[in-house]
Amino acid sequence: MDAQADVVCRIVAGDLDAEVVHRDEQVIAFLDHRPLYKGHVLVCPVTHVDTLEDLPADLFAPLFTMVTRLAAAMRTGLGAQGSFTAINTVVSQSVPHLHIHVVPRTKGDGLRGFFWPRTRYATGEAAAYAALLRSALDH
Repeated sequence: MDAQADVVCRIVAGDLDAEVVHRDEQVIAFLDHRPLYKGHVLVCPVTHVDTLEDLPADLFAPLFTMVTRLAAAMRTGLGAQGSFTAINTVVSQSVPHLHIHVVPRTKGDGLRGFFWPRTRYATGEAAAYAALLRSALDH
Protein backbone atom coordinates (compact mmCIF):
# COMPACT_ATOMS: atom_id res chain seq x y z
CA MET A 1 0.00 0.00 0.00
CA ASP A 2 1.48 3.37 -0.97
CA ALA A 3 1.45 6.46 1.26
CA GLN A 4 -1.68 7.87 -0.37
CA ALA A 5 -3.56 4.58 0.08
CA ASP A 6 -2.70 4.67 3.75
CA VAL A 7 -4.51 7.98 4.50
CA VAL A 8 -7.79 6.46 5.69
CA CYS A 9 -6.00 3.66 7.53
CA ARG A 10 -3.83 6.29 9.26
CA ILE A 11 -6.93 8.22 10.32
CA VAL A 12 -8.51 4.99 11.59
CA ALA A 13 -5.32 4.22 13.57
CA GLY A 14 -5.24 7.74 15.02
CA ASP A 15 -1.93 8.50 13.32
CA LEU A 16 -3.38 11.28 11.17
CA ASP A 17 -5.70 13.99 12.49
CA ALA A 18 -9.19 14.34 11.08
CA GLU A 19 -12.47 15.85 12.25
CA VAL A 20 -14.26 12.61 13.05
CA VAL A 21 -18.05 12.84 12.96
CA HIS A 22 -18.72 9.17 13.80
CA ARG A 23 -16.68 6.13 14.69
CA ASP A 24 -17.68 2.61 15.65
CA GLU A 25 -16.09 -0.81 15.11
CA GLN A 26 -17.16 -0.99 11.45
CA VAL A 27 -17.47 2.57 10.10
CA ILE A 28 -15.65 5.88 10.39
CA ALA A 29 -16.99 9.19 9.06
CA PHE A 30 -14.89 12.34 8.97
CA LEU A 31 -14.86 15.73 7.27
CA ASP A 32 -13.16 15.91 3.89
CA HIS A 33 -10.16 18.23 4.31
CA ARG A 34 -10.94 19.81 0.93
CA PRO A 35 -14.74 19.86 0.91
CA LEU A 36 -17.04 20.62 -1.99
CA TYR A 37 -19.16 22.44 0.58
CA LYS A 38 -18.55 22.79 4.28
CA GLY A 39 -19.84 19.73 6.09
CA HIS A 40 -18.72 17.35 3.27
CA VAL A 41 -18.11 13.97 4.95
CA LEU A 42 -16.28 10.82 3.87
CA VAL A 43 -17.78 7.56 5.17
CA CYS A 44 -15.39 4.60 5.15
CA PRO A 45 -15.16 1.08 6.46
CA VAL A 46 -12.72 0.90 9.38
CA THR A 47 -11.22 -2.26 7.88
CA HIS A 48 -9.21 -1.56 4.74
CA VAL A 49 -11.36 -2.14 1.65
CA ASP A 50 -9.99 -0.94 -1.70
CA THR A 51 -13.20 -0.37 -3.69
CA LEU A 52 -16.96 -0.79 -3.58
CA GLU A 53 -16.52 -4.04 -5.50
CA ASP A 54 -14.40 -5.39 -2.61
CA LEU A 55 -16.88 -4.47 0.14
CA PRO A 56 -17.78 -7.56 2.21
CA ALA A 57 -21.53 -8.17 2.44
CA ASP A 58 -21.52 -7.78 6.24
CA LEU A 59 -20.25 -4.19 5.94
CA PHE A 60 -22.82 -3.04 3.41
CA ALA A 61 -25.60 -2.30 5.91
CA PRO A 62 -23.44 -0.51 8.52
CA LEU A 63 -21.73 1.62 5.86
CA PHE A 64 -24.87 2.68 4.03
CA THR A 65 -26.85 3.12 7.24
CA MET A 66 -24.27 5.75 8.27
CA VAL A 67 -24.50 7.38 4.82
CA THR A 68 -28.28 7.64 5.26
CA ARG A 69 -27.98 9.00 8.80
CA LEU A 70 -25.44 11.61 7.70
CA ALA A 71 -27.65 12.73 4.81
CA ALA A 72 -30.42 13.36 7.35
CA ALA A 73 -27.99 15.01 9.79
CA MET A 74 -26.96 17.49 7.10
CA ARG A 75 -30.56 18.64 6.83
CA THR A 76 -31.17 18.92 10.58
CA GLY A 77 -27.69 19.89 11.75
CA LEU A 78 -26.49 22.13 8.93
CA GLY A 79 -29.76 23.35 7.49
CA ALA A 80 -29.00 21.79 4.09
CA GLN A 81 -31.96 21.21 1.78
CA GLY A 82 -30.58 17.83 0.73
CA SER A 83 -27.35 16.03 -0.03
CA PHE A 84 -25.24 14.57 -2.81
CA THR A 85 -23.77 11.09 -2.36
CA ALA A 86 -21.00 9.69 -4.55
CA ILE A 87 -18.56 6.80 -4.75
CA ASN A 88 -15.64 6.64 -7.17
CA THR A 89 -14.40 3.13 -7.90
CA VAL A 90 -10.82 3.13 -9.26
CA VAL A 91 -11.29 5.93 -11.84
CA SER A 92 -11.13 9.27 -9.99
CA GLN A 93 -10.70 7.40 -6.69
CA SER A 94 -7.90 9.55 -5.29
CA VAL A 95 -7.43 7.35 -2.21
CA PRO A 96 -7.59 3.58 -2.73
CA HIS A 97 -9.65 2.96 0.40
CA LEU A 98 -13.40 2.84 -0.17
CA HIS A 99 -14.96 6.15 0.79
CA ILE A 100 -18.42 7.53 0.18
CA HIS A 101 -18.81 11.28 -0.21
CA VAL A 102 -21.86 12.77 1.51
CA VAL A 103 -22.11 16.44 0.62
CA PRO A 104 -24.66 18.97 1.94
CA ARG A 105 -26.64 20.68 -0.82
CA THR A 106 -28.90 23.68 -1.19
CA LYS A 107 -30.79 24.75 -4.28
CA GLY A 108 -28.65 27.11 -6.35
CA ASP A 109 -25.37 26.12 -4.64
CA GLY A 110 -23.62 25.95 -8.01
CA LEU A 111 -22.69 22.25 -8.15
CA ARG A 112 -23.19 21.15 -11.73
CA GLY A 113 -22.43 17.77 -13.25
CA PHE A 114 -19.13 16.37 -12.15
CA PHE A 115 -17.23 19.64 -11.73
CA TRP A 116 -16.30 19.57 -8.07
CA PRO A 117 -15.01 22.95 -6.91
CA ARG A 118 -13.19 22.62 -3.59
CA THR A 119 -13.11 25.00 -0.65
CA ARG A 120 -11.23 25.22 2.66
CA TYR A 121 -12.21 25.60 6.30
CA ALA A 122 -11.11 28.63 8.28
CA THR A 123 -9.29 27.94 11.56
CA GLY A 124 -11.65 26.16 13.95
CA GLU A 125 -14.44 25.97 11.40
CA ALA A 126 -14.04 22.24 10.64
CA ALA A 127 -14.40 21.39 14.33
CA ALA A 128 -17.62 23.42 14.50
CA TYR A 129 -19.09 21.63 11.47
CA ALA A 130 -18.10 18.23 12.88
CA ALA A 131 -19.75 19.12 16.20
CA LEU A 132 -22.99 20.13 14.47
CA LEU A 133 -23.11 16.84 12.57
CA ARG A 134 -22.27 14.76 15.68
CA SER A 135 -25.06 16.52 17.56
CA ALA A 136 -27.55 15.89 14.73
CA LEU A 137 -26.55 12.19 14.64
CA ASP A 138 -27.23 11.92 18.36
CA HIS A 139 -30.85 13.09 17.98
